[in-house]
Amino acid sequence: MGTIKIPTAGMSRQEWLKLRKGGLGGSDAGAVCGLNPYVSPMSVYKDKTSDGIEEKDNEAMRQGRDLEDYAARRFMEATGLKVRRSNVMYKSEEHPFMLADVDRLVAGEDAGLECKTASAYSADRWKDGRIPEHYVIQCLHYMAVTGKRSWYIAVVILGREFQYAKLTWDEDMIQNLTEIEEAFWNTHVVPRVMPEPDGSPACEEVLRRYFPAAGKEEILLPDSFNAELKRREEIIGLVERLETEQRQIEQKVKLFLGESCGAGNSRYQVSWSNVDTLRIDSRRLKEEQPEVYGRFAKISRSRRFTVKAA
Repeated sequence: MGTIKIPTAGMSRQEWLKLRKGGLGGSDAGAVCGLNPYVSPMSVYKDKTSDGIEEKDNEAMRQGRDLEDYAARRFMEATGLKVRRSNVMYKSEEHPFMLADVDRLVAGEDAGLECKTASAYSADRWKDGRIPEHYVIQCLHYMAVTGKRSWYIAVVILGREFQYAKLTWDEDMIQNLTEIEEAFWNTHVVPRVMPEPDGSPACEEVLRRYFPAAGKEEILLPDSFNAELKRREEIIGLVERLETEQRQIEQKVKLFLGESCGAGNSRYQVSWSNVDTLRIDSRRLKEEQPEVYGRFAKISRSRRFTVKAA
């Protein structure tokens, strides 16, 4: 499999982001496969088909970038291997929609390195040598694009530990991944056909951003939605029954606890503790200090989804 190398040294971040929109990168691969808990296929579709270049950033992403060098140094210390930056973006000749912007290449080995940073709250996802599925897919994607036969992944779990693992070429998985990415690109991105929602919070965020405000026009609802909306009613009823059962169980335990703050046995530890919460009495503030209320009040707009039987 041939690979095109596009130099990125000296490239501006805006140029780099524009280049990434021309294909599927390693971080897109897990989402396209439906395995990324933070990004949906709809999110990837929006990113690849939108005209603007949107730079997503938050504190976790910033820390991940800043700690990439640290993870690479820890990897070299732990393994005795040397790594270097590639300073290129790889593009598959056979599948030009597949791109790879890799963290490091391993000197003296036909391998690369992916550096990750994880919070202590997500440590369980890496427990006993496990690797989150979307990161496995990311490494396989890099192997598929670069042709390298193995890929290391190193993770710094903040305040806890450092660990690494090695993934090797898996012909069946890489073939399946390539077919999934090709189908996504040619079925959705090229013809501009949005993927079906998958129920994830990431999908909900895409819909909020695509359609932030409602107009005044009402349209005809096709009968094809009737079966799904009926199923929605059934699900709501089931959820209500389950929530009632959950509350009943909790109430029994609370009755047993009485004034105690908690209890435990060999399997469970339960608590019913005091929580003090400070809230502004906005109604009283509006009545007694209307000018202050007016200065600090902020209107937020959202859309409410409701369903009523005809």
